[in-house]
Amino acid sequence: MNHPTPADDTFWIGPTDAWLLAEGRHLRPWQKLGAHPTILGGQSGVAFAVWAPAARWVGLSGDFNGWQPQGMRHRPECGVWELFVPGAGVGAWYKFQVEGADGRTVMKTDPYARETELPPGNAARVCEPLRSAPAPSGPHQRPPVPMSIYEVHAGSWKRPGGRDVMPTWDDLAQHLVPYASSLGFTHLELLPVSEHPFYASWGYQPTGLYAPTARYGRPDGFRRFVDAAHAAGLKIILDWVPAHFPADEHALARFDGTALYEHADPREGFHRDWNTLIYNFGRHEVKNFLVGNALYWIEQYGIDGLRVDAVASMLYRDYSRPAGEWVPNKDGGRENYEAIAFLREVHEVLQREAPQAMTVAEESTAFPQVTGAVQQGGLGFDHKWNMGWMHDTLAYMSQDPVHRRWHHHKMSFAMMYAYSEDYVLPLSHDEVVHGKGSLLGKMSGDPWQKLANLRALYAWMYAHPGKKLLFMGAELAQPTEWNHDAELPWHLLEQPAHAGVQNLVHDLNRLYRQEPALHARDTDPDSFRWLVVDDADQSVLAFVRFGRALEDTLVAVANFTPVVRHDYRVGLPHDGAWTERLNTDSSHYGGGNVGNHGRVQAQHQPLHGQGWSAPLTLPPLGVLWLQPEKT
Repeated sequence: MNHPTPADDTFWIGPTDAWLLAEGRHLRPWQKLGAHPTILGGQSGVAFAVWAPAARWVGLSGDFNGWQPQGMRHRPECGVWELFVPGAGVGAWYKFQVEGADGRTVMKTDPYARETELPPGNAARVCEPLRSAPAPSGPHQRPPVPMSIYEVHAGSWKRPGGRDVMPTWDDLAQHLVPYASSLGFTHLELLPVSEHPFYASWGYQPTGLYAPTARYGRPDGFRRFVDAAHAAGLKIILDWVPAHFPADEHALARFDGTALYEHADPREGFHRDWNTLIYNFGRHEVKNFLVGNALYWIEQYGIDGLRVDAVASMLYRDYSRPAGEWVPNKDGGRENYEAIAFLREVHEVLQREAPQAMTVAEESTAFPQVTGAVQQGGLGFDHKWNMGWMHDTLAYMSQDPVHRRWHHHKMSFAMMYAYSEDYVLPLSHDEVVHGKGSLLGKMSGDPWQKLANLRALYAWMYAHPGKKLLFMGAELAQPTEWNHDAELPWHLLEQPAHAGVQNLVHDLNRLYRQEPALHARDTDPDSFRWLVVDDADQSVLAFVRFGRALEDTLVAVANFTPVVRHDYRVGLPHDGAWTERLNTDSSHYGGGNVGNHGRVQAQHQPLHGQGWSAPLTLPPLGVLWLQPEKT
């Protein structure tokens, strides 16, 4: 079929941009691809550009032309189709009509759209001009500061307008930001906010990587939310999904009638677990699309960090595949060299262009140097989720205390590798969905014991080396699984036991931020020492965390049985009086006030490799934090 070509010679993409796009080396491809209000040839309008190298023809349809497609100019040197539309402006809606190499004509949403409408419309909207990129400010660093993350699904945290009304970004700025700040969290981590057609995917099947989902309002609303968080002292982490994408026809799948963004071979390009398509990381234009997207969120919205989803599925070609149904790398192995190179390039770009940003890997294998520097052969992430710690700890806490002696090692094993990476300890959304129950539901025992176990779990996590992450609702001791179709059960706070758990989370965050022993030397192996690690029969564990000074020292003692332990002697590294800084059995947290009346006196009786010790009363299913008394 013959289609007219634009007659004018108004070019949007110049030769340098065309070359950079063709090479996959355009640092900010979103500045040329997509829709851009501009002035060309002395006329105001919008320049549109889309990458579809194998397409037979691409037409632009929008409300500015009655949705009658106008032919776009093909730029074969970079595979881009472009068109300048005089008179079009901000707010216009549009789509691309792509006649693919396979002969099919499909209406496609702009991959670089910065705002889209929800299904079934799926149109893109012309947005205001882009912000200028801020100048890099100093080298990339990993400062030894507290990191306590509150993980949130925007649609189901709270619904001020009613059960069936999605919150807006302004609602979340008004309610979520002060709430998280008041509880002492340092970071908000949002489940993916990129546009996604299926709400129940929680954002993990995105189709519009450059567009904040329209479910919660306009992009400027999202920007206001980020600004409000920053004003409250909170940093924002976005879950980012470069591992795979859904096969919705309006989106990236077979965009130009060929496997453009994905692999053609389903052994490489189809993800069995999620029925999604896998990006072709070896194609430089695709890699450019994704690397640019990482930088886009940080530069255009002021995002402070990205948590990269499903990294393990990217690193291994045989991930979740039976023998014979995957394609080995060039050396016959299972490592995905192209994905590894992609992740390294993401970090090279971010650490150069946005050195203030940080990244976190959700990676569940023993792949080496996930948080190692790229220059030293690592992937470049700043932090990695410690999935092993999470699995072992929850498995232990689910055991009846009478059986815990046989699983004692699960609570100490994580220290065997705690300093091999820079870890985050995650109690995330993944642990409270798909029939897994809630965190409270995983705890063993009767209702009182479940709550006591949960309090002990949180205090154990906050004392343990590693950054901290709690999914929303954990602070309420939510008894049921997370339900993405409803807000959190806030009414639980009317019950003292549940309000007590919230009080505990507040105090844990406060002490974690205040006490250098808990964060200042978090990646230093010399800052940790076991005191009691072998008392499996009584299910007692104790360790010491060291800060920068003598008075920073903190000792944590845990009793994971429902039996009060009287006169349980624990070694202490210093003499003098020790203050009971935290007791999870405090009535303020819903406990029974079993403890040491606020302080103990160290005695010159060496024990556990220390020069002093003290007899303690250990509360049932409780954790104590002790510190030298400050004079």
